[in-house]
Order: sequence, then C-alpha cells, then structure tokens
Amino acid sequence: MLTLQNQNLTLCVDPFGAQMMELGSKQGTQFLWNGDKQYWPDRAPVLFPYVARLTDGCYTLCGERYSMDIHGFAKDSVFTIEEQSSDSVTFCLRQTPETLRQYPFRFTFRVRYALRGWTVHVTYSVCNEDEKELPFGIGGHPGFSCPLTEEDGGFEDYSLYFDDASGCTVSLTKDGYMNKELPKLDKLKGTNELPLKYSDFDNDAMIIEYLPKKSVKLISRVSGKGFRFSFDGFDALGIWTPIKKNAPFICLE
Repeated sequence: MLTLQNQNLTLCVDPFGAQMMELGSKQGTQFLWNGDKQYWPDRAPVLFPYVARLTDGCYTLCGERYSMDIHGFAKDSVFTIEEQSSDSVTFCLRQTPETLRQYPFRFTFRVRYALRGWTVHVTYSVCNEDEKELPFGIGGHPGFSCPLTEEDGGFEDYSLYFDDASGCTVSLTKDGYMNKELPKLDKLKGTNELPLKYSDFDNDAMIIEYLPKKSVKLISRVSGKGFRFSFDGFDALGIWTPIKKNAPFICLE
C-alpha cells in the first residue's frame, strides 16, 4: 500500500488493481467507501480494457472467441510503480500471457494519482504497442461514503447537482447490461438536481449521457456539505449502489 499526502488530503493506493483504498481529509472525513463485504468489497476499481459486462462473458474478434470478466482484467492485475513522490504516483500495466488470453493486444496502460490542494487528479493513459488498431474501454468505479459524516443525514438526504444537465439522457441497466426495454427516465428534465433514492436502483445502475458539462456535486441537503466530481474526457456517467441493500455509499463511475 502506498500513501500520498499534501496539506489537505491523505490518499492510500494499492498496486493491486491500482485502486484507491482510502481518501481522507486532515480533519478526519473519509470520502471513499470502506469496502464492507456485506454490501460491496471493492473501493474504487479501475476498469480496463472493457467497461461493464460482456454478453455471456465473451466477445468475438477476427473469428476468435475470448472470455473476459466484468469490467476487464486491470482490477485484478498487479501494477508496477513507474514514478512516485510524496503527493503523486504513476502505476503501469503491460500485457502478460494471462491478459493476452483475454485480450490479444500489446499495450501500456498507466494510471496516475496526484494530490493538488483539495483535489485528487486521476489520469488514465493507454499506449498501443501493436501495429494493429487497439480497441478498448476505460473508466473508474469509485465508491463514496454516503453519508460522509453523521451530520449529513442519510443516503436519501443527498442530491447530485449538475453544472448543466440540459439535453442529457438518463438510462437504466439491468443485471450489468444496458437494457433497451427499460424506459428512459425523466429525472433531469428541467432541473440540474437528482435527489438520491434507493428505489431508483431497483434494476441496477443509472447511465447519464450527453451532459454538456462533465461535472457534478454530491451534496447533503441537511448539512450542505459534500464534494465535486469531474469526469472530463468521458462520454457517460454511471451512478450505482447495490440493488435493494440500502448501502451507505454511492458509486460515481
């Protein structure tokens, strides 16, 4: 486990999966989910080279069939440390015989974490080491404690506030798959606020696409406290909490 620190934040990161494990303020607030197994044992998995679940756990490429677990293999891989300072670290993953059995490409995948003031900057980069085109999906799956503190009320006392939600679409997934049979939701028509309700996750996750501004705040309506989550460079935002478990956390993916 590696620990990064600056004047405001402490971040612990595991080379296994290059996963953030703890993120706390100097005042004692823990932002990341703690990995309680009765709800969800992960903290902030890194998703590569595929996001979500493949149909029947397989895909076909150039006539060959390959198997891959949900969200790809990066979350189950040991990364090497390429660069490290007191407040930043860069992890690196390259192909192995095991990854080539799932994904027949040579690549270099880097994940960098850097603390700057009150912000954690997360940067993903992929380098194609093959002569052929390299198809991939990439994303983050961090879980955040909700509530963050006892003063903030409960899960349903929080709202997501978007900088601009005009023209976006809100879709549902079911059992880890995008499901065209489920209706689009009118959750963000005419408003930039999405109050959290456990019932909205009875099927699985919500997927928000076509957001004009890639930034959202998670704020307690009781205390007025929370944080901002930005996802520049990504086409969609996934919002998830375990189905019918009333878990005290929310994932912003």
